[in-house]
Amino acid sequence: QVQLVESGGGLVQAGESLRLSCAASGRILNPRTVGWFRQAPGKEREFAAGISWTGARTDYADSVKGRFTIFRDNTKTTVYLQMNTLKPEDTAVYYCALDVGYGRSSNFEKTLYDYWGQGTQVTVSS
Repeated sequence: QVQLVESGGGLVQAGESLRLSCAASGRILNPRTVGWFRQAPGKEREFAAGISWTGARTDYADSVKGRFTIFRDNTKTTVYLQMNTLKPEDTAVYYCALDVGYGRSSNFEKTLYDYWGQGTQVTVSS
């Protein structure tokens, strides 16, 4: 069974940074894409960033582009989301998700992810 565990969330002030981690464990066959999503109170879950398992391709939501960086440690099955210049509107529960399969995912946001983590809370105060 594949498990995803997020960590690194917390309470920060606007302008500060956080780094989230998504550690994958278990029998991971044909990993293809990892996505970071977030859900703010009263809002629908939204895509924040995605990366191909090889690390060759990344994609970001316009709201985080230039401030967030997604990357993977190839020595581990861990994907990170570096979040800089945080804003109060970044406050949300952040989830990572894993897509497995053959071929290449064409759209990280629309991908049907197979596994999800439990989430980590990020709160940005003004």
